[in-house]
Amino acid sequence: MKTIKQIFSIILSAGVLAFAGPAAAQEAPDVFVKRISQEVIDIAKNDKEIQGGNQKRVLDLVETKILPYVDFQRMTALAAGRHWRDATPEQQKQLTNEFRSLLVYTYSGAIAQVKDQQVEFKPLRMEPADTEVEVRSSVVQARGGEPIQLNYRLEKVASGWKIYDVNVLGAWLVETYKGNFSAEISKNGFGGLIKTLAEKNKSLGARAVKPARS
Repeated sequence: MKTIKQIFSIILSAGVLAFAGPAAAQEAPDVFVKRISQEVIDIAKNDKEIQGGNQKRVLDLVETKILPYVDFQRMTALAAGRHWRDATPEQQKQLTNEFRSLLVYTYSGAIAQVKDQQVEFKPLRMEPADTEVEVRSSVVQARGGEPIQLNYRLEKVASGWKIYDVNVLGAWLVETYKGNFSAEISKNGFGGLIKTLAEKNKSLGARAVKPARS
């Protein structure tokens, strides 16, 4: 089974969770994902600073072009599972913020790996009234090899479609974190999970501010 780091590398190689404009509210979910995938691939390929490992540049890209289109609260609640209901509103907010930061650093660490991949999309299975859908695709590597399954769960909100889970090779991202979260909460409580993520983010943040390689 792939590690979380490998999963993120695949996700970003495909250009998922990219930026979008107001048109996203009118787009079909598969059209939305297809368009933003190509946009992120183009940016990552052509930005010399990103390809050179400029972490500040990558972090800025993630913060401004990706995060507004991800439902972090729902993603965090799903990852926390049954423990979410037992947490206070402040704890829920803190965990969402820390999980958000963790995903930012993880995505940022993988985004420079985007090279020559392409994404092929499957026909969308959707009824006109559906507000939750799964967009299915596969990543085709430039040097051959088996295509990599890459699916997305999206929900329709007032502003358009938002992604709240990603599936790589049959493993949903939320489910992958859910096991880790549950183990930490059982051992050290909800506050312990928040503390663990905060310490992890502090370490990742220190690495991210290091100068890019020349």
